[in-house]
Amino acid sequence: MKTEHDDAQSATKVALLDAALMHVPFDGWTEVTFQAACQDCGVDQVLAQAIFPRGAVDLALAYHARGDALMLQRLATEDLTGLRFRDKISAAVRFRLEVVDDKEAVRRGTTLLTLPQYAGDGARAIWGTVDAIWTALGDGSDDINWYTKRASLSAVYTATVLYWLGDDSLEHQATWDFLDRRIDNVMQFEKLKAQVQANPLLKPFLAGPNWLADQIKRPVGRDDLPGSLTPRR
Repeated sequence: MKTEHDDAQSATKVALLDAALMHVPFDGWTEVTFQAACQDCGVDQVLAQAIFPRGAVDLALAYHARGDALMLQRLATEDLTGLRFRDKISAAVRFRLEVVDDKEAVRRGTTLLTLPQYAGDGARAIWGTVDAIWTALGDGSDDINWYTKRASLSAVYTATVLYWLGDDSLEHQATWDFLDRRIDNVMQFEKLKAQVQANPLLKPFLAGPNWLADQIKRPVGRDDLPGSLTPRR
């Protein structure tokens, strides 16, 4: 149950993030931006540090999480009935980019989260996005496919974001075409895998790898990266 303290902390978090976004285009997700956000909001820096222990890095991750939440809200209101599943995936990725209100904030965040010391945070953020997409679209896999679906979409999403950051086409049409091509590539690879699995001449050679893959289950906890191995019961 939420308390008044939780509500106050959430409001402060939102205020700090909104204030920071005014400075990010000029100063990036930096300590300068963090301190400016505190000053703009009149929030004591000790309190702000308690909410965002790593300062601007945690602000950048909060901004990414906000985008995920807005994407899920749109997915919940859009009627995707009748679309092929690959088109639903494409729509979800497009929604995630369309909820961005400041491309420069994403550009600066991408630069920050690819630094060696924050690369793990960046990978976790992307994994969280694609996991949210698969979960929202009703993915029920509980085996190795849970991982491969998210790994494939992570690659597609990352490539699409990088393309989108440099895209100046009308309404980002070039990005959406690029996204469709990347998803087509994944679908072609999945088709090839199915053909290999169905080939009777290859079954003896695939028995060992298939057995090993069958032991991998989806993670029990949902806050790890990319998941955990759990034995079959």
